[in-house]
Amino acid sequence: MVQLNPPTDASTRRGAFIVFEGCDRAGKSTQAAKLVEYLQKRHKQPSLKSLGVGVGETFTNNLKESETMTDKAKVAQLWKFPDRTTHIGKMIDGYLKNTKDLDDHVVHLLFSANRWECMTAIKNILLSGTTLVVDRYAYSGVAFSAAKDLDINWCKSSDIGLLTPDIVFFMDLEPEEAVKRGGYGKERYEKLEFQKKARKIFLDLKDSSWKVLDARQTIPELHQQIFETAEENNLII
Repeated sequence: MVQLNPPTDASTRRGAFIVFEGCDRAGKSTQAAKLVEYLQKRHKQPSLKSLGVGVGETFTNNLKESETMTDKAKVAQLWKFPDRTTHIGKMIDGYLKNTKDLDDHVVHLLFSANRWECMTAIKNILLSGTTLVVDRYAYSGVAFSAAKDLDINWCKSSDIGLLTPDIVFFMDLEPEEAVKRGGYGKERYEKLEFQKKARKIFLDLKDSSWKVLDARQTIPELHQQIFETAEENNLII
């Protein structure tokens, strides 16, 4: 992956790139949304010039037109992968909902392409000074594909060159606990043994940029731990 200059670098003053990862039903989406809400309430930035980039409905819906962005959207935005609104994303959506069968290698490359089609927009958003909080990223692609016994180095290869997050919050939850949470089992990958394999691979992927969180904690406890960690790492201005 490719690292931008640090968010604190005076020459760029860019937004932070924060990623939430974890197995299904670990609470990623909840905490990602709460962090964005916290950032938007905490701080507002001055108006930005038009970014002039578009990559499907997710980008359009998140940004609308740059000239008419709300102050909140200029401070922090929430993105989710896969982006199921693009042409590629719709193919992925059908696969995840078990309405379409695809070869495992094809699926992996589709997930990767779904991230790549957003890279220009993501870079421009960050360089404009907006913090981007992302619910799932390339690590999910590697973990879930490798859990299907695809070669892990091959799985990593299609994501070479993607932007590197400043921090990854890994919501760690035993799959046996996740099964007890609402909505579990609706999509293709929500199977206990598969999630066990994926969790092990996730933990093998972690590096110094990762913060592993015990997802059994309450929502408020996790939220406080997350924003305090972000502040300690100079990711919140």
